[in-house]
Amino acid sequence: MYDDFSEDYDRFVNWAGRLAYEMPFLELRLAQVAPGGAVLDSACGTGMHAIALAQKGYTAAGADLSPRMVERARENARQAGVTVRFEAAGFGELAPTFGTQSFNALLCLGNSLPHLLSEAELSRALGDFAACLRPGGMLFLQNRNFDAVVKRRERWMEPQSFRDGEREWLFLRFYDYDADGLISFNIVNLKREEGQSWTQQVMTTRLRPLLQAETVRLLGSAGFHDIACYGDMSGAPFNPESSSNLIVVARLPA
Repeated sequence: MYDDFSEDYDRFVNWAGRLAYEMPFLELRLAQVAPGGAVLDSACGTGMHAIALAQKGYTAAGADLSPRMVERARENARQAGVTVRFEAAGFGELAPTFGTQSFNALLCLGNSLPHLLSEAELSRALGDFAACLRPGGMLFLQNRNFDAVVKRRERWMEPQSFRDGEREWLFLRFYDYDADGLISFNIVNLKREEGQSWTQQVMTTRLRPLLQAETVRLLGSAGFHDIACYGDMSGAPFNPESSSNLIVVARLPA
C-alpha cells in the first residue's frame, strides 16, 4: 500500500502545519536526552520529521519498510540541503541495519505500530527499538487512541485535500471492522485536473487496534520505564474516552 501511496503522501500530509505543532513537543523532551544527538525515525515515510530534526542540528536517520517511501525521503533531504541517512528497513530490522546502541532517541509516529498484527510482532519491534537505543535513551510512540475508536466503532476520519494549480486531490480514510478483531484501513485517493472527471485509487492495509494498557505492558516487558502517556502533542494528559491520539514517551535505564 505505502509504495503505491508514496507519490502523493506529501500532498496527503500538511507538513508545515504538522511539524509546527509536533516539533516543540519532541524537541522539549529530546533536550533531556539528546541535545544535538542521534535520533532515528522508524516508519519515517517521506522523511519529514528526520529532515526537520537535521535542520535543528540533530544527527538524524530514518527507516521505512517501503523502498519508494525511502526514495522520496532521500529526495526530500536533498531538496532541503541536509544530510540524513535513510534505509529501507522494517520493524525488527533496525538494529541490524543501523547498529545496536546507536541512538539517543527513536521515533515511531503516524500510527505505525498498529500495522503489526500480533503481540509477538509487537514485542519483537519494541525489543528492536530498545536494541537501537543507548542507555537512558528515549522512545516516542504516536498511535490513534484505539481505546476510544474501538469502543465507539468509529469508521470515518476527517477528509484531507490538496490543490496545486489546476490539479486537485481528495483523500478519504475509513475503517472496516473485521471478524477476526483486526481492522481494515482504507484510503480512497481521488484526483482530477481542472474540468476533468475524478479518478480514484483505493488502498487497503490491516491494523491491529493497539490499546493503551497493552502498549504500556509491552513497553515494560521490553525494558522501558518512566512511561508517560499523553493525549496529543500539546502534552495534554491521555484520556481513553476523548483523546484523539495516544502519545507515549518512555526511557531505557541509564
